[in-house]
Amino acid sequence: MLLVGEYREGKLREESYDLVAFADALGAQRSMVLVAPAGTVPTVDGTLYIADAAQCGEYNPEHHKRIILAAVEREDPDCIAFVHSSYGWDLAPRLAVALGAAQVSEVVAVAGDGAYEVNCCNAKLRRAVTPKTPRTILTIQAGAFSLEREPAGMPAIVPLDVPLEPDRIQFDGYEAAEKKGVDLGRAEIVVSAGRGVGKKENVGVIAELAKVLGGELGASRPVVDAKWVDHSHQVGTTGQVVSPKLYVACGISGAIQHVAGMKKADFVVAINKDRDAPIGEVADVLVVADVMQFVPALTARVMR
Repeated sequence: MLLVGEYREGKLREESYDLVAFADALGAQRSMVLVAPAGTVPTVDGTLYIADAAQCGEYNPEHHKRIILAAVEREDPDCIAFVHSSYGWDLAPRLAVALGAAQVSEVVAVAGDGAYEVNCCNAKLRRAVTPKTPRTILTIQAGAFSLEREPAGMPAIVPLDVPLEPDRIQFDGYEAAEKKGVDLGRAEIVVSAGRGVGKKENVGVIAELAKVLGGELGASRPVVDAKWVDHSHQVGTTGQVVSPKLYVACGISGAIQHVAGMKKADFVVAINKDRDAPIGEVADVLVVADVMQFVPALTARVMR
């Protein structure tokens, strides 16, 4: 497996290590290709093909594609994996066309027998996809695969010097999206409402707990899709990524996209009537209870 790492704005993106966890989950031999400044070395073992971003640009899709193809020619991998990010969205289909390979987007789990699980029906269901070509291009959902311990190792570095061609694209830099509504990224406490709160009118109960704790109200994607709260409160890969001191998940099952947006919280409390809900795997404390019975009682206790 050839992993395509990401370097952005002066640092290696942490999601690049999710690719390592994905390869390990498959028991695959792996190497990595990366476009980054000279001297950037991820803490991974195996072979690292690296091209100097100072020469070829931090992002130039046509040239980066040629760099990856040069690594593919040397490694002859069965699979090339990207993170499901704007970088991966852009490059994966370009590479799939160039190699005549099947592409599977936003993989969240390994199904076995050469199949991969992806979300469907607005992430409410999953389906197994089996590629029909000898080589496969994949993008994986950030947060779906994580290393069990800190990354370690020192790669064997192989410089890639791919001839530059006239640029048709000029990279000017990054522009942050305009912040609208609440900025959850700065909150030390976030209390989030999930579909388990039952109805729009019940979101106020969760908001009251957030208020008495001195925190901000967050929400899962289904709550936002149902228009119970504004999108600015959404936590997850399609909302805001948060890292508060305390995260309270109220009636949230724990879809991968949501967990990826809050897994860096220092302490996680989950309230869910389903003791087997996936959110329990990342929670420090799991309260098995009806949200609409427990949260008002907790709020009253905090107010004493």
